Amino acid sequence: MKWAKPVIQRLLKVLMKGLNVEEIGATKENLLMGTLIVNFNHYPICPNPDLTAGVGPHSDASTITILLQDDTGGLYVRGREGWIHVTPVKGALIVNIGDVLQIMSNDHYKSIEHRAVTSARKHRISVPIFVNPGPNAVMGPLPEALQLGEKPIYKQVLYSDYFNYFFSKPHEGKQTIEYAKI
Repeated sequence: MKWAKPVIQRLLKVLMKGLNVEEIGATKENLLMGTLIVNFNHYPICPNPDLTAGVGPHSDASTITILLQDDTGGLYVRGREGWIHVTPVKGALIVNIGDVLQIMSNDHYKSIEHRAVTSARKHRISVPIFVNPGPNAVMGPLPEALQLGEKPIYKQVLYSDYFNYFFSKPHEGKQTIEYAKI
């Protein structure tokens, strides 16, 4: 996490520039990255991977997710034409936009629907870092994202309420983001 935090701060600074946010003070930093959570996911060999789901289709309840995956593969993102395999690249990190950034950007950035599948030949390991708001942060469209007179698509929501709602539902695509819509 020590090396990850400066990388995350740089990524968020670039993403915020795209929303006309020039300065990330303490309040915005808590909103963007108040909590960092690292998971270690192990997907054991499955003799018949078509009969199981490693992780069903979903988007993340995070601002962004930084993912390191092994060389087994198994991560898929939903594209316009269906599921696209994200081929592992040694030493590369994958950056997923999460629901929180979609909400804060008022749909300028879109969270990515993705899933993970198991393998019949190899174990799979992935290490995601979920970059979340602080639990007491109130999220909604950033004023800078609405500067051109856009109407907000999302209401103000306490992040812990969104997080709890997200994990109360099964992984079935991007349906949980509807919770924050006006």
